[in-house]
Amino acid sequence: MKKTYNIAIDGPAGAGKSTIAKKVAARLGFIYVDTGAMYRAMALYFLEKGIEPENEAAIKAACQDISIRIAYEEGVQQVYLNGSNVSGKIRTEAVGNMASAVSTYRAVREKLLQLQRELAAGEDVIMDGRDIGTCVLPDADTKIYLTAASRVRAERRYKELTEKGIPCDLEEIEQDIIERDHRDMTREIAPLKQAEDAVLVDTSHMTIEEVADRIIQIVSERRTGDGV
Repeated sequence: MKKTYNIAIDGPAGAGKSTIAKKVAARLGFIYVDTGAMYRAMALYFLEKGIEPENEAAIKAACQDISIRIAYEEGVQQVYLNGSNVSGKIRTEAVGNMASAVSTYRAVREKLLQLQRELAAGEDVIMDGRDIGTCVLPDADTKIYLTAASRVRAERRYKELTEKGIPCDLEEIEQDIIERDHRDMTREIAPLKQAEDAVLVDTSHMTIEEVADRIIQIVSERRTGDGV
């Protein structure tokens, strides 16, 4: 049986992980597993049920009622929460902040961990998140730690929001990113950190294509070295 090949991409909010992972997956013919979308789908459920992020007991109980599925329809990723397509609802700032807050809870992480590992065991996948290389796929064949300066990440987010006609403040966005970094890096369970065997890629002064090229180069070197 052919061994699957797994790529793990970790890094802070706004580093471009999802954009890069999707592009690399398409070029390599891999399945892109959007772990962030999974967490956001759970966060959306908690928000719709009126559960506060501090109420760990309620969140743990609600986890039992959540089913999440990722599908590709005409080449576009769709996220299903309890059978309903929520792809258009999970990218708001409120959902993102809730996802960051509840991801510290063991019940939330355990709910998604099994599904993520099952996907990786059966397919060539590229997965991005905060703890993929350190916790979810510790044996991933290639690990990347993608980062960028907080100001650069804030400017990217500001541009994205303003192009959509959403009013926003650059300073507030950067402060939110800095605070989210702190939460992710200091949480008790699976904190954000660079895996010892991960390759650091700073995207502050790189284009999307340059980052994708760099990661594919790293994967090619690893696969050649492993005799794949």
